[in-house]
Amino acid sequence: MKIEKLVRDNIKKLKPYSSARDEYKEFKKDMIFLDANENPFINGVNRYPDPQQTNVKIELSKLKSVPVDQILLGNGSDEVLDLIFRAFCEPKQDNVITLPPTYGMYNVLANINNVEERTVQLTPCFEPNIAQILKAIDENSKILFLCSPNNPTGNSFSNEAVEVLLSSFPGLVVIDEAYIDFSSKKSWLKRLNEFPNLIITQTLSKAYGLAGIRLGICYASTEIISILNKIKPPYNVNELTQQKAVRRLLTQQKVQEEIDILLEERKKLLLRLNTVSYIEKIYPTDANFILVKVDDAVKRYNQLLEKGIVIRNRTTQPLCENTLRLTVGTKNENKVLIKALRDIAK
Repeated sequence: MKIEKLVRDNIKKLKPYSSARDEYKEFKKDMIFLDANENPFINGVNRYPDPQQTNVKIELSKLKSVPVDQILLGNGSDEVLDLIFRAFCEPKQDNVITLPPTYGMYNVLANINNVEERTVQLTPCFEPNIAQILKAIDENSKILFLCSPNNPTGNSFSNEAVEVLLSSFPGLVVIDEAYIDFSSKKSWLKRLNEFPNLIITQTLSKAYGLAGIRLGICYASTEIISILNKIKPPYNVNELTQQKAVRRLLTQQKVQEEIDILLEERKKLLLRLNTVSYIEKIYPTDANFILVKVDDAVKRYNQLLEKGIVIRNRTTQPLCENTLRLTVGTKNENKVLIKALRDIAK
């Protein structure tokens, strides 16, 4: 596959903006900086941040065994996904394929970028319907989005299904691994270089507990990353975010301890949810949340709100009628949740 053929013509011709910090990269040396029209009074954030977030990428490279030039960072995964749309999808001409029920921002970004979204519903077991996906493809199909572990269902797609799609889809395959740290399956990062059309997105919002700093991560071939770098805003990841991300990435033992606690709490929750009379089905999960089917999702959602507990009602999503999505909380939060679920059954 030739990635260049997938790129929009205007992006191929684009000359990216060159910021002051792109032209002079050694900005941490003891120099007098009069190049970027910054305020000279030192307060920790008076200088523009590193536009390539080098220190963050170095730590991610060590952790994930992916070269720095195959990493792109964004203001949350949503910016990363938007950049992929903007680089590869011609408005009013190209299309993308999504597999509902899935992460809602794929639809939003398709609409923002005026790109047709073709939906192929997951099977009743929440697996990709390969035959229908292949049938939906045409010469303008640019991106296939696979959210695995999937949101809101919580399951990971089978490796066999993903491999077939990677080999068969004529465009880019984006595997959204926001919840991969909670999964028993291995990340597709291990096979990144096997598939030139593979893009993997991850985040520091979930397992790393940094939702507030908004840092999304994209792993892909050097060719794809260089294309995305052409169109990203020059200072899309701020200095405070970069500093916080590096500090957190250097505490892997603590991160893993927190993941282990959440996995143990998830296990306990799965057992206790079985004791709630109006829960009709508990879906398998590889994420830090659990999807359950209840008798009346709207009623149960409102009853929990009255008890001060906010969950997510997913009943409007395909295949998710009368379902609630419960995030795994702290040990105490989970106890309160279970008590409330049992109390409203009385």
